[in-house]
Amino acid sequence: MIGDLAAFVRARFVEELEKAHFAGNVVVTQPESFGVGPEDAAKHARFSVAAAEARLVLLDDTVVPYLGTTGPSGRNAEFQLRLLAAPFVEHPEYPHDEGSAGRDGSPA
Repeated sequence: MIGDLAAFVRARFVEELEKAHFAGNVVVTQPESFGVGPEDAAKHARFSVAAAEARLVLLDDTVVPYLGTTGPSGRNAEFQLRLLAAPFVEHPEYPHDEGSAGRDGSPA
């Protein structure tokens, strides 16, 4: 389940990066359509791309390498992965773990 969840989250983050690049290109080439100046459009585009890239780095460099390890590092990595996946829980491809339950007894 954890490997499936990591792959799912990575795919969503790659999609977000692609969307940030696309939206950034649209805003930068047509800032007047969005009621912003060219400098603000470029700044927003750079921020959106940088944020999407940062999420990928966070996942790939500080979460995935520790998944499946024993001790606090492994537990923290799994918890971080679940936090990163939380915004996508309603996504139709979310790999729900039917066998586990949350702390309150609800499905995880």
